[in-house]
Amino acid sequence: MDLFTEQIKTQLKGILHKLQNKVTIAIFTQEFECDTCRETHEFLDEFVALSDKLELTVFDFKKDKALAEKYGVDKIPAMVILTADGKDNGIRFFGLPGGYEINSFISSLIEVSGQKHELNAKLMKRIEKIKKDVRIQVFITLGCPHCPGAVSNAHHLAMLNDHVSADMVEAQTFTTESIKYSVSAVPKIIINEKHELVGNQPIEKYLEIIENL
Repeated sequence: MDLFTEQIKTQLKGILHKLQNKVTIAIFTQEFECDTCRETHEFLDEFVALSDKLELTVFDFKKDKALAEKYGVDKIPAMVILTADGKDNGIRFFGLPGGYEINSFISSLIEVSGQKHELNAKLMKRIEKIKKDVRIQVFITLGCPHCPGAVSNAHHLAMLNDHVSADMVEAQTFTTESIKYSVSAVPKIIINEKHELVGNQPIEKYLEIIENL
């Protein structure tokens, strides 16, 4: 069963022409797939077929435990976005990147493919000064129009500094984590487990917290 209509496929193909180099999407699932794992796997199978610059690699969360740990994958379904030569820029999607979130998914793929996201020189200097390991988790729901911007900002930071990793976390799929971090409104941004922001905040707001860690 096709998840995308022919019209949407045509639109997506047009957008994916912006991919400069090949990108690998590594999905972590399991042998007996949970409902959201199966749905996410089917989504990705259809999605990567829309461009010859996309490749899907499937890993088993349990059998490939060492690799999951290497990539910081602690729950499934999970996607890690890798460059053509296998470089990990710290970009993660936990849960199906559908609904509005397909925008941040496509944006991240295009950026990892080599299309640079330019920021002003002052911001770049602040980002380059980050020397501590930073993990950003952005909790979203698929019907939230403001969430893709928050995810994209987190992913830009991960692309620009190797000390930063950034996760999209679909709140309704990962209810245990949503309860842990008291997610009642989205997007909710958690930085290094303790610090939080709510709403589609600009990169400057992320940096204010990161610079004081």
